[in-house]
Amino acid sequence: MRSFSFNLEKVLDLRKYREQETEIELGRAIGVLTQIEHEIQFVAEERYRAGEQFSGRSPSLRSYLLYADRLDRLKNRLLSDAALAEQKVDEARTIFIEASRDRKVLDKLKEKREEEYKKFALAEETKILDDLASGRQRVASAKNGSPALP
Repeated sequence: MRSFSFNLEKVLDLRKYREQETEIELGRAIGVLTQIEHEIQFVAEERYRAGEQFSGRSPSLRSYLLYADRLDRLKNRLLSDAALAEQKVDEARTIFIEASRDRKVLDKLKEKREEEYKKFALAEETKILDDLASGRQRVASAKNGSPALP
C-alpha cells in the first residue's frame, strides 16, 4: 500500500512560508518600537542629568533652557514616532495572526486526512490478514478431509 500524501502539501508549504515572513515583519516592527522606546528613555535620563548639572548657576541658565527645550522637542517627536510604530506593530501582529490561522487550518486538515488514511490502511490490512487466515483454514480443512469453511 502506498504511503500517505496530502494533496494540498504545496499550499501548506506556502502558508508556512507566509507565516514565517509575517513573523519576521512583526519582529522588525517590534524592534523599531523597542529602539524608539530606548531613545525616549535616554532623552528622559539626559534631561534629568542636564537639570542636575545646571544646579542654579546663572550664566549657564540660557544654555540649559535651550538644551532642555531641544530635548523636549526630541521627546515629543519620539513619542509621535512611537505611536506610529505601535500602530505598525498592531497591524503586523494582525497579519501574523491571520497567516498563522490559515496555516493551522491546513495543518488540522492534513492531520485529519492522515488519521483517516491510517484508519483505512489498518482496515485494509486487517481485511488482508483475515483473508489470509481464512485461506489457511480452508487449506488445512481440505488436507484433513473436513468440509471447507465459507
